[in-house]
Amino acid sequence: MDLIGTFYSGLAITTDELNSIKEKHQAITIKKGDFILSKGQVSNAYYLIEHGLTRSFLHDYEGNEVTIGFCSDNDVVIEVASFFQRTPTVENIQALTDTKLWKIRFEDHQELFHRIPEFREWGRSWMAQELVHSKNRAIAMITEPATSRYLHLIKEKPILIQQAPLKHIASYLGITDTSLSRIRKEIVHGN
Repeated sequence: MDLIGTFYSGLAITTDELNSIKEKHQAITIKKGDFILSKGQVSNAYYLIEHGLTRSFLHDYEGNEVTIGFCSDNDVVIEVASFFQRTPTVENIQALTDTKLWKIRFEDHQELFHRIPEFREWGRSWMAQELVHSKNRAIAMITEPATSRYLHLIKEKPILIQQAPLKHIASYLGITDTSLSRIRKEIVHGN
């Protein structure tokens, strides 16, 4: 599988530029439960997921884990603030399954960013898309009931229902495990 070629396929770049991009990515495998990034570290890479599932989480003011994101096949795993601002993260990124990733180091990203204008444009476009997604999620957390948020999540990321623990899904939706169980029963029974 040529995930990198597919991932950057929309770029109007030369074969040499694509090969340069591919050369900067390193294949790695993370075992289920292992951390890609832990609180207090500076993010020195981002990753393209070939296959697997990760979650991003932090701890609230009472010390409870709160899941703030999931990434699966063909997603970018990145802690944007730490990566670009070069500051320690407050987030943790953990593999929920054995996960194959393509890692690109910060220094390599910067070199490509400054050398290949289309790579820079891809980054700008990706960031804009993620900003819209984040804004829509924040609005949904306020304006939509939990059942609607859950149904949207099933549609957007069906792999979560199969592979993510319910406690992480509930946390991501901003509800308790009990509420999620009730919602799931209502959906199955058509209430």
